[in-house]
Amino acid sequence: MIWKRAIVILAFVGLLISLWPNASSLYDLTGEENLLAQLRGIVHWLNTAVRPQPHLAPNQVTEYAHVPVMGINTFLQLEAEVAKRERSLQLIRQAGFTFIRQEFTWEDIEIHGKGDYEDRRNVEAIGIVSSWEKYDNIVDLAEENGLEIMARLSNPPAWSRTLTDTIGTQAPPDDLTDYGDFVTVVVERYRGRVTYFQVWNEPNIYPEWGEQNVDPEAYTALLCHAYERIKAANPQAVVVAGAMSPTVAMDGRNMNDLIFLQRMYNAGADNCFDILSAQGYGLWSGAADQRLRPTVINFPHHMLLRDLMVRNGDAHKPIWLSEMGWNTVPAGLPPDYGQVSQAQQARYAVEAYKRSQTDWPWLGVVYYWFFKRAAPEPDQVSYYFRVMEPDFTPLPVWETLAEYGNETHQVETVPDWVWGWGQIRPFLFTISTAILFFALLRYLMPGETGD
Repeated sequence: MIWKRAIVILAFVGLLISLWPNASSLYDLTGEENLLAQLRGIVHWLNTAVRPQPHLAPNQVTEYAHVPVMGINTFLQLEAEVAKRERSLQLIRQAGFTFIRQEFTWEDIEIHGKGDYEDRRNVEAIGIVSSWEKYDNIVDLAEENGLEIMARLSNPPAWSRTLTDTIGTQAPPDDLTDYGDFVTVVVERYRGRVTYFQVWNEPNIYPEWGEQNVDPEAYTALLCHAYERIKAANPQAVVVAGAMSPTVAMDGRNMNDLIFLQRMYNAGADNCFDILSAQGYGLWSGAADQRLRPTVINFPHHMLLRDLMVRNGDAHKPIWLSEMGWNTVPAGLPPDYGQVSQAQQARYAVEAYKRSQTDWPWLGVVYYWFFKRAAPEPDQVSYYFRVMEPDFTPLPVWETLAEYGNETHQVETVPDWVWGWGQIRPFLFTISTAILFFALLRYLMPGETGD
């Protein structure tokens, strides 16, 4: 019958439409440059695209998303020379960056005991100095260069734990009040000069929670205590949650970031931060990668965190990417964080900033990982994320980022229908596939004519 054939034809067309990607090339779909990897990527994309998609509420963010996107991580506290700090921040501003993520290291500020802000570690060489001195200098230089600081507050001193550093140099303090007192002092000291404060870093993985199992409920307690103390010291301050590290591990010392975040919400974390933070590492594929699956780590992985935020009533809050980058580790070292060429690293970095602005309106600042180290660390895999050598020799990624940062960009955001289509696609695929499946069964039944 004609109407049956029409239904089958419509189902076939529906199936094709549901499987048609929003991409102009295989690279734009998979983020892969090798043909074999692209073909594997297509299968992966098909497997994920026809599943229920994350709820993203792209237009519901009310604050802290519509900010300049370019930020970068710095280690200025490790630069002994003021001139190098000054040159670093001048270069960063000249390249078009507007934010830096800088650690205000607790163990480097309140070094010898509670309330003790003297640095007596090198008395014979330099005498007793204020432990605030270099951090004051960093804030001064950032202001001079028009840069906003996101201050990362982490790394407790050994005296804050009964077990000292035997439980890990990054383990939380025994008494949250000690941490609260520290963040209060920092916020009050830089009130009106530093607005953004990040509470911890990657609390869901080893070794950021010390030599013990990670604990989302304990981290939530620390986060909420810090939130109360920060807001009390400066109601205009903005609290950024510690960045969730993307991982699929579930071995005690590490916990999948999606599970960790949901347990944080279950423990009441929704009232304890203004901005959620995530990491945006691409590992093996480029920034264009459209594949999305909880068990795969790639650049768009944060979309799954966004889904959890929406489901837990936090659609109005943005995500900032505390770290973003690709690793150029040479042969002979393990590619623990993926491995790309310097040319790929440079291209992917710019693509990441572009996509962050066009595709994801809930994203705010994206901090590249990282500017430079104070001294060479060629035996460390993480060293190969850098954009500049310790002696200020720029790498290709720096050149491309500086060029991009000094251009004027007309940002065309993804139209709203794209988000709606993402939700409809799995249903169209399911209905079309079911119709074709039953049509095939009918055709194969003995005695049927197929009409």
